[in-house]
Amino acid sequence: MARLDWLIIAAYMMFALAVGLAFRRRAGRNMAQYFLSGRNLPWWIVGTSIVATMFAADTPLVVAGFVANDGISGLWFMWNFAAAHLMAAFFFARLWRRAGVITDVELVELRYSGGAAVALRGFRSVWEGVVLNCIVMGWVILAMVKIMDVLINLDAVTVRLGIDGLIDGRWFGILACLVVAVVYTVLSGFWGVVMTDFVQFLLAMAGAIALAVIAVIDIGGIGQLKLELVARYGDLASGYLSFFPDLSGASLPLVTFVALMGVNWWATRDAGGTSYMVQRMLAARDENHSFLGVLWFCFLHYVIRPWPWILVGLIALVVFPELDDPELGYPMMIVEYMPVGLLGLMVASILAAFMSTIDTLLNWGVSLLVNDCYRPFIRRTANEEHYVRVSRLLVVGLMIAGGVTAYTMQTIRGAWELFFGMTVGIGGVYVMRWWWWRVNAWCEIAAWISTAVVYLGLHFVNPSIGFGWHLIATAGVSTVCWVVVALATPATDEKTLVTFYEKVRPTSPWWKPIAVKSRVSVQRKGWSDVTDWIAGLVFIYAGLFGVGKLILEGWQPGLIYLGIAATAGVVVYRSVLRGLGASM
Repeated sequence: MARLDWLIIAAYMMFALAVGLAFRRRAGRNMAQYFLSGRNLPWWIVGTSIVATMFAADTPLVVAGFVANDGISGLWFMWNFAAAHLMAAFFFARLWRRAGVITDVELVELRYSGGAAVALRGFRSVWEGVVLNCIVMGWVILAMVKIMDVLINLDAVTVRLGIDGLIDGRWFGILACLVVAVVYTVLSGFWGVVMTDFVQFLLAMAGAIALAVIAVIDIGGIGQLKLELVARYGDLASGYLSFFPDLSGASLPLVTFVALMGVNWWATRDAGGTSYMVQRMLAARDENHSFLGVLWFCFLHYVIRPWPWILVGLIALVVFPELDDPELGYPMMIVEYMPVGLLGLMVASILAAFMSTIDTLLNWGVSLLVNDCYRPFIRRTANEEHYVRVSRLLVVGLMIAGGVTAYTMQTIRGAWELFFGMTVGIGGVYVMRWWWWRVNAWCEIAAWISTAVVYLGLHFVNPSIGFGWHLIATAGVSTVCWVVVALATPATDEKTLVTFYEKVRPTSPWWKPIAVKSRVSVQRKGWSDVTDWIAGLVFIYAGLFGVGKLILEGWQPGLIYLGIAATAGVVVYRSVLRGLGASM
């Protein structure tokens, strides 16, 4: 890279550190400031911060790998979650904000009672905050290692510094990024996370769009890209360009598609809203900002964000057709096409995407460890400044654990599949705890245990049956287990249920036995939430396909899709107005 490229990267690093210093004092006041920005974020910051977190360095690499292996239809690994995320928006965003907890795990003792609830809270704080969190950090760091391998010769840097015998150049680069991310996360907490997220998302999208435009122009346009795909891959080319499984060419296996659309979106923990998405719901200014923030995220994440990466992945099939690791196609396209200046912008955008995810995972993971493990089990009575100090120390420890995890990983896709498999049976109980009073702490415990046992058993004993069947079997067994447990074990203490109902005000009719004992009146919405959710799905998918068809020069179907999206958008807009009016 040229000097200008390095200056651009250095300027971004200085910006991130400046944000950490700017919000250091405010974040240190108490845990609500350090982990939730004082619960005062507007909807546009909430939604943009969520999508920035999910725009990590690994994402464009995984997209390139999906496109190379399964064509555009491989993106259903990501697109199936639209149903879950819209469910979180329409059904649960307002409920989370009313709950007023600091973490999603804290909800356990608000919703359940008894020793099982206490044990579940402690288990989840460590299992999710450390184990699952480190898997995610591991694949994000691994992606940066792959990018560093292609983009920057950091071995030369280590030679100049005289440390080449101590550390590999790639890991030296990763360590530098992690130090910056840790410093501003330690200093500014969630304030630094969300404020840098907004700039990081704009920078990352600018870099992705610039690369896509330059690559399309160089290859001769979309029409020429299609001809090149046909010339090189013959009948397989139609499979690469298909949005849905195409049995005649390269495509996502049909059983995997069925598993993703029929099981995965509701059976994983995203369906009820969890982890860093919930952290932003809880940090929103009020329940309306929570709802609008998640809705804004869904639009950016599904309709706008994927297409620059998809285009680059398709062109990489022509420019680099025989890569042993297709995930490397994306960084190799950066080296191939980006000129001086834009190369620095692109590398800075990748670093921004990397740090926007790492800072969130660190802040969120430590929030679980401090709020749901250290505070209730180790040091109950201490001032807020003490818990903030402990949080800052644990950020460093969690980052070290994530780095060690990354060092043991081989492929990003393999880590994704392990993570989804280990959580695929959890979503049902996470949804139903809002809708059905009979769900108790033992249900969540049964869901976690049965999911781990079934998925790991299938994965190691019979891996040949395929990932799709693993998802279906794991979700099915886990769901049966927790429903049986709900019916066979004692219900949550009635006083706890009434308190939860009065605070959160769920509108489900399955809370009727508790509602009649409550002092509050909750207005039932009937089927309006369901119809709004369906309209939201139509809007997101029709918008996604419409934009894609227009980009790929399918003018007529593209316009039809966008017309359908506009019609569904009117329904969603009316829902938004109705919801805002009802809460005033």
